[in-house]
Amino acid sequence: MSFRFDKKPDRRDFLKFVGLGAGALAFRPYYSETEFISSGAKTVRVAIANLSVYKEPWDESEILYQKFRDDLLNVYYEVNSEHGPGYNPIWYRVWGGYVHSGHTQIVETRINEVDYSVNSTPLPGKIGEVTVPFTQSRLHNSNGSWEDVFRLYYQSVHWVVGVQEGLDGRPWYRIKDEIFDADRLDYYVPAEHIRIVSDAEISPISPEVPWKEKRIEISIGMQQLIAYEYDRPVLKTKVSTGIPSRKIEGQISTATPTGTFNIQDKMPSKHMGDGKMTADLEAYELPGVPWVCFFEPITGVATHGTYWHTNFGMTMSHGCVNMRNEEAKWIYRWSYPQVTTHKVENIGYGTKVVVS
Repeated sequence: MSFRFDKKPDRRDFLKFVGLGAGALAFRPYYSETEFISSGAKTVRVAIANLSVYKEPWDESEILYQKFRDDLLNVYYEVNSEHGPGYNPIWYRVWGGYVHSGHTQIVETRINEVDYSVNSTPLPGKIGEVTVPFTQSRLHNSNGSWEDVFRLYYQSVHWVVGVQEGLDGRPWYRIKDEIFDADRLDYYVPAEHIRIVSDAEISPISPEVPWKEKRIEISIGMQQLIAYEYDRPVLKTKVSTGIPSRKIEGQISTATPTGTFNIQDKMPSKHMGDGKMTADLEAYELPGVPWVCFFEPITGVATHGTYWHTNFGMTMSHGCVNMRNEEAKWIYRWSYPQVTTHKVENIGYGTKVVVS
């Protein structure tokens, strides 16, 4: 049974959906319209199982109540707390109290027009970025039923391979996850929740600089990354490297390895985690990790964007170098090997990475 559209819905239908369906169909029951923040203000998503709201902006003050994973919070203003923590002293003033910023994600809600050209685009399709706080993906089973699988988060990146009709009768994008080969494991999200990334957005940065004149230095002690051109810093930022761990035989260390490496493989989208098809929000599944640059070939350590925390300056990862999404994208575009659009992987001997 085919769900492919024979024609594009007209503009009036699209505007009607944006005005009514986006809240009534696409977002419910995952969060309510009453939680949307007014235009121009900041919204954050809770990115851990539960987050404490404190009376004052420090972690020894009274805990007033809890917020939970994927709750959306209106942020009235930021506080640079004298109580720290030193690596990230930013707290948010929210309704009734304060939350630390480290386990939240700043999000927006932007609805997009549907790109029907993906139906005629050769595999692997087009790169798409989620532009809502989160969207629920669904698997279309062979018996015609629909099943919730991954929840895809703001600024995660995915391969879009088609447009088909969803449960609500509206256009849904078909997502091909690079770790699942079978077409029957492709899943779907409301198309208006994803923005197709243009080729210009991932074009190389400073391609005239020879590859040997670019390098990246990562300091585990400082939790800092610096990118250099001709020994001149062009990017300096806080990162989160791997959590230090004891060496246990048969187990892979979560610490980021030190040494001199080269970027060898770049992917705009990578599914990280255990590789299970699940709707469990607490499972270790991170589909659509954006702007990945692998530089350590044994355990697959990489720099990449991060949508599950903003605790940069603190060790947080299973070995990779967590970065802000926009900075990871910059590294992805700037470093060698140069990226080729519409390729799942770009392989080559590239930019030097020194980890100390």
